[in-house]
Amino acid sequence: MDVDALRKQAALHAKPPGLAFHYGTAGFRMRAEHLDHVMFRMGLLAALRSKQTGAAIGVMVTASHNPEEDNGVKLVDPLGEMLAPAWEEHATRLANAEDPDLPRALLRIVEEAAVEPARDAVVLIGRDTRPSSEQLAQAAREGVAALGGRLHDYGLLTTPQLHYMVRCRNTDGRYGKPTLDGYYRKLSSAFAELTKQASRSGDERASVKVDCANGIGALKLREMEPHVSPGLAVQLFNDGTKGKLNHLCGADFVKTHQKPPHGLEMKPNERCCSLDGDADRIVYYYLDAAGAFRLLDGDKMAVLMSTFLQELLAEVGESFSVGVVQTAYANGNSTRFLEEVMKVPVYCTKTGVKHLHHKAQEFDVGVYFEANGHGTALFSEAAEVKIKQLAESEDRKGKAAKVLANLIDLFNQTAGDAISDMLVIEAILALKGLTVQQWDALYADLPNRQVADRTVISTTDAERRAVTPPGLQEAIDSLVSGYRLSRAFVRPSGTEDVVRVYAEADSQESADSLAHAVSLAVFELAGGIGERPQPGFTR
Repeated sequence: MDVDALRKQAALHAKPPGLAFHYGTAGFRMRAEHLDHVMFRMGLLAALRSKQTGAAIGVMVTASHNPEEDNGVKLVDPLGEMLAPAWEEHATRLANAEDPDLPRALLRIVEEAAVEPARDAVVLIGRDTRPSSEQLAQAAREGVAALGGRLHDYGLLTTPQLHYMVRCRNTDGRYGKPTLDGYYRKLSSAFAELTKQASRSGDERASVKVDCANGIGALKLREMEPHVSPGLAVQLFNDGTKGKLNHLCGADFVKTHQKPPHGLEMKPNERCCSLDGDADRIVYYYLDAAGAFRLLDGDKMAVLMSTFLQELLAEVGESFSVGVVQTAYANGNSTRFLEEVMKVPVYCTKTGVKHLHHKAQEFDVGVYFEANGHGTALFSEAAEVKIKQLAESEDRKGKAAKVLANLIDLFNQTAGDAISDMLVIEAILALKGLTVQQWDALYADLPNRQVADRTVISTTDAERRAVTPPGLQEAIDSLVSGYRLSRAFVRPSGTEDVVRVYAEADSQESADSLAHAVSLAVFELAGGIGERPQPGFTR
């Protein structure tokens, strides 16, 4: 490591005074103007991680569902997974090191992680459409170059597409071809094979309206549209030609406010969905015959996918282990339906897709979703090999295995992928001949409400119980006891400077009332700042 040269490069990306940085659930996220030095140092870190693993590492410049003025960065590990926890700690320490201490901080990582400095490094970089992303990506590129790393800059990508590229690159193409065309062809070929088996009358073609959050998803769906158009008509809204990223639109807006995005006109019974700003989340929704808004979130998708997979696995007849992974935000009735009706084991983890992903890897077939619409299905290598062997047969078992084999290719098994998940949902609905209303009717959600208040909370039991401040959990328990079919919890957000309050009960009025009562308890017991929470909910 040429310390003098490193200092000269680092001087161009000075750390701003008075700010603290933490690599959280989804990397670093904050106002874009504070991130230049973070990006440079994450380029350095990605190069070190590549040297340590002997594999390509990804750097994604995005702040997902955050406002357009924010930005962020997260690193992607060799198999397209989230960065290893030990390296999250390295990232936090490196971002907070004062400028004169930067070489020492890097050497500490080299020593602790047994990095071979002379080893080659390969880093793949992608970015979203935020105005700040290109400049910040350049800072990351300079960090990689400062340690002699080789770069492949993919430019504009969805976050899941970068995860896909990293896995393809590190598996010598066995997972797929590490290009956009390779991504489009892998997903569209699997989708075409699945939908050609669906029974439709005449020239009928499925259609879906897609709110793209004025983000990268619009660009990539437009590129992919010709590949899937024979089986699916996609209408794009909030495509970035006007309007701000994630403003009054996108999956997070729709899920949190439980209403349609601005810029998308809905007619009763039309199937609609929303992506988030970097296209790793998706939620579905429609208006029923009475004009009421109906949301189908990550819980509804997990139920549809896992029950369909379970049906196919039963036809195949192999004894694969199956599990569904949720968080505390999962609607209580979705968990009851899976456990009591479908007899599928359900497990709860801390919020954050990395926690769900790791738990899902324990099964031959693991389905995981956060209620916010972030999730996918994973298949063990042994299960994938066996299923694709069975798919060579022409008997009934072989036909079910063929469907499973195509679903394996259609799921982006590196991370939650809104485009992949949308195609999976559309394929399942077509194969089962279900309307969006019939899908929604599989079980009824308990009414719920999520609100946010600015304070600090610590939790336990997969974030379902508050540890501090003293007395808060007892207050929540007391409030919950006054409502039927109710529960509530609070947790600090991993992506924003807020504490989230979630409540559900037997009616929407009761859920709103419980959420307000709990937010007041948080305000009073946790030193709330500003105005007391008011009835209703705000974001």
